[in-house]
Amino acid sequence: MDSTQFLRQLILHLADSPSVSRFVHKRDKSLGARRFFAGVTLEDAIATIRELNGQGILATLDHLGESVTKAEEAQVQANAYIDVLHAIADAKVDANVSIKLTQMGLDVGREECLGNMRRIVAAARESQNFVRVDMEDSQHVDATLDVLFALRRDYDRIGTVLQSYLYRTKNDLERLIAEGVTVRLVKGAYLEPESVAFPQKADVDRNYLELVDMCLRRDHYVAIATHDEAIIQKVEGWVKERQIPRDRFEFQMLYGIRSARQRELAAAGYRVRCYVPYGTDWYAYFMRRLAERPANVGFFLRGFFGN
Repeated sequence: MDSTQFLRQLILHLADSPSVSRFVHKRDKSLGARRFFAGVTLEDAIATIRELNGQGILATLDHLGESVTKAEEAQVQANAYIDVLHAIADAKVDANVSIKLTQMGLDVGREECLGNMRRIVAAARESQNFVRVDMEDSQHVDATLDVLFALRRDYDRIGTVLQSYLYRTKNDLERLIAEGVTVRLVKGAYLEPESVAFPQKADVDRNYLELVDMCLRRDHYVAIATHDEAIIQKVEGWVKERQIPRDRFEFQMLYGIRSARQRELAAAGYRVRCYVPYGTDWYAYFMRRLAERPANVGFFLRGFFGN
């Protein structure tokens, strides 16, 4: 294991530490956490989205939170997303929502989660908005897809996320293409064992491009969620060579990362969507962003130890 891989695993382990979470919340500014999320209130998030829309960039809004263990907590989180959907409609901004099913009670029980998601989907139906079901660690993939397909029986403006570091993803994508489910493709940000995930970055990148290629060749709408310039340029080359219509895909990037590149792609006529998280429960999200970008790990450690 090289030093970058070691630091990535260290950061991901720290993401599960309550004591480190308390420390980071106290020092969010010195550690640079605010770079990665739009603020703690829904009003902050809507203002951010309005600014992005003014630059020609779409948004997907994420009310930050992780797995809940009580039904009451899941209902509160579902209510927050219903408020988000109403706020998007009222503000007339161009945004949809991204939702983690463990936040909706998936670990409490399938029916609890499904009930909360059906309430959210009902709110989305009012304004014909789109709901993206986020993918979490490998242990939740089957349950996530199960809930997704149950929801799609009543409302088809729902998509999901697949992770190129998982060996199983190509088969999952085949199923989703066959069912007409739009997909956001990411590399993956959870700590996974080699038994289920590619350990080497080169293999993750190769698989990512193969998955994108599957979607583009089969005219299946895909959200290409990456900051990897080599991948972006590869896709741009395919689009030009194959004369792929630009309304058949979109680039997605995270709030606070490569903002200038997002604006550049939008100005070039591509559909670009920024993933905009907000809320008070931002710690785990922040740590995964650090783990994804090794260049930020040293910055975090210097702040952590006060140097």
